Amino acid sequence: MAILGVGHDVCDVARFAASLERTPELRARLFRPGEATRPVESLAARFAAKEALAKALGAPPGLSWLDAEVVTEPSGRPRLELRGTVRAAADALGVVSAHVSLSHDAGIASAVVVLEG
Repeated sequence: MAILGVGHDVCDVARFAASLERTPELRARLFRPGEATRPVESLAARFAAKEALAKALGAPPGLSWLDAEVVTEPSGRPRLELRGTVRAAADALGVVSAHVSLSHDAGIASAVVVLEG
Protein backbone atom coordinates (compact mmCIF):
# COMPACT_ATOMS: atom_id res chain seq x y z
CA MET A 1 0.00 0.00 0.00
CA ALA A 2 1.02 3.60 -0.57
CA ILE A 3 0.38 6.68 1.51
CA LEU A 4 -2.19 8.80 -0.32
CA GLY A 5 -2.56 11.61 2.19
CA VAL A 6 -1.43 12.91 5.57
CA GLY A 7 -3.21 15.53 7.66
CA HIS A 8 -2.43 17.13 11.01
CA ASP A 9 -4.43 19.61 13.07
CA VAL A 10 -4.36 21.18 16.52
CA CYS A 11 -7.19 22.70 18.54
CA ASP A 12 -7.07 24.99 21.58
CA VAL A 13 -9.33 23.19 24.09
CA ALA A 14 -10.48 26.31 25.98
CA ARG A 15 -11.31 28.15 22.77
CA PHE A 16 -13.19 25.11 21.46
CA ALA A 17 -15.12 24.81 24.75
CA ALA A 18 -16.07 28.49 24.52
CA SER A 19 -17.35 27.95 20.97
CA LEU A 20 -19.51 25.04 22.16
CA GLU A 21 -20.91 27.15 25.01
CA ARG A 22 -21.55 30.15 22.77
CA THR A 23 -23.20 28.05 20.05
CA PRO A 24 -24.84 24.97 21.63
CA GLU A 25 -26.11 23.60 18.29
CA LEU A 26 -22.49 23.36 17.11
CA ARG A 27 -22.08 20.05 18.96
CA ALA A 28 -24.82 18.42 16.85
CA ARG A 29 -23.40 19.87 13.61
CA LEU A 30 -19.91 18.52 14.27
CA PHE A 31 -20.38 15.24 16.12
CA ARG A 32 -22.40 12.07 15.76
CA PRO A 33 -24.30 10.87 18.86
CA GLY A 34 -21.54 8.45 19.86
CA GLU A 35 -19.03 11.31 19.96
CA ALA A 36 -21.16 14.19 21.28
CA THR A 37 -21.28 13.16 24.94
CA ARG A 38 -17.52 12.92 25.41
CA PRO A 39 -15.54 15.41 27.55
CA VAL A 40 -14.50 18.65 25.86
CA GLU A 41 -10.82 17.58 25.56
CA SER A 42 -11.92 14.50 23.67
CA LEU A 43 -14.28 16.55 21.48
CA ALA A 44 -11.48 18.97 20.64
CA ALA A 45 -9.24 16.05 19.63
CA ARG A 46 -12.04 14.58 17.51
CA PHE A 47 -12.61 17.94 15.83
CA ALA A 48 -8.87 18.10 15.10
CA ALA A 49 -9.13 14.58 13.62
CA LYS A 50 -11.94 15.64 11.29
CA GLU A 51 -9.90 18.68 10.19
CA ALA A 52 -6.81 16.48 9.70
CA LEU A 53 -8.88 14.02 7.66
CA ALA A 54 -10.15 16.81 5.41
CA LYS A 55 -6.56 17.95 4.87
CA ALA A 56 -5.42 14.40 4.09
CA LEU A 57 -8.21 14.15 1.51
CA GLY A 58 -7.06 17.40 -0.12
CA ALA A 59 -9.89 19.48 1.39
CA PRO A 60 -12.47 18.78 -1.31
CA PRO A 61 -15.61 20.92 -1.11
CA GLY A 62 -18.87 19.49 0.19
CA LEU A 63 -17.63 17.29 3.04
CA SER A 64 -20.05 16.86 5.94
CA TRP A 65 -18.60 16.85 9.47
CA LEU A 66 -21.10 14.11 10.38
CA ASP A 67 -19.79 11.81 7.65
CA ALA A 68 -16.57 11.24 9.63
CA GLU A 69 -16.73 9.71 13.08
CA VAL A 70 -13.96 8.87 15.52
CA VAL A 71 -14.94 5.71 17.38
CA THR A 72 -13.03 4.07 20.19
CA GLU A 73 -12.28 0.38 19.93
CA PRO A 74 -12.54 -1.78 23.09
CA SER A 75 -8.74 -1.57 23.34
CA GLY A 76 -8.99 2.24 23.56
CA ARG A 77 -7.54 2.75 20.09
CA PRO A 78 -9.31 5.44 18.03
CA ARG A 79 -10.59 4.52 14.58
CA LEU A 80 -12.17 6.57 11.79
CA GLU A 81 -15.51 5.56 10.32
CA LEU A 82 -16.16 7.20 6.96
CA ARG A 83 -19.57 7.51 5.31
CA GLY A 84 -21.44 9.63 2.79
CA THR A 85 -19.49 12.60 1.42
CA VAL A 86 -16.27 11.67 3.22
CA ARG A 87 -16.42 8.04 2.06
CA ALA A 88 -17.01 9.23 -1.52
CA ALA A 89 -13.96 11.53 -1.36
CA ALA A 90 -11.84 8.72 0.10
CA ASP A 91 -13.04 6.27 -2.56
CA ALA A 92 -12.24 8.79 -5.32
CA LEU A 93 -8.63 8.87 -4.06
CA GLY A 94 -8.43 5.09 -3.74
CA VAL A 95 -8.24 5.08 0.06
CA VAL A 96 -8.30 1.57 1.50
CA SER A 97 -7.30 2.37 5.07
CA ALA A 98 -7.44 5.46 7.31
CA HIS A 99 -5.32 5.73 10.45
CA VAL A 100 -5.80 8.31 13.22
CA SER A 101 -3.85 9.30 16.31
CA LEU A 102 -5.29 11.69 18.92
CA SER A 103 -3.69 13.54 21.79
CA HIS A 104 -4.52 16.29 24.25
CA ASP A 105 -2.28 17.90 26.85
CA ALA A 106 -1.60 21.35 28.29
CA GLY A 107 -4.79 22.78 26.78
CA ILE A 108 -4.07 21.66 23.22
CA ALA A 109 -5.70 18.77 21.35
CA SER A 110 -4.09 17.35 18.23
CA ALA A 111 -4.67 14.68 15.63
CA VAL A 112 -2.80 13.06 12.77
CA VAL A 113 -4.50 11.16 9.94
CA VAL A 114 -2.72 8.92 7.42
CA LEU A 115 -4.59 7.58 4.40
CA GLU A 116 -3.38 4.47 2.57
CA GLY A 117 -4.40 3.02 -0.74
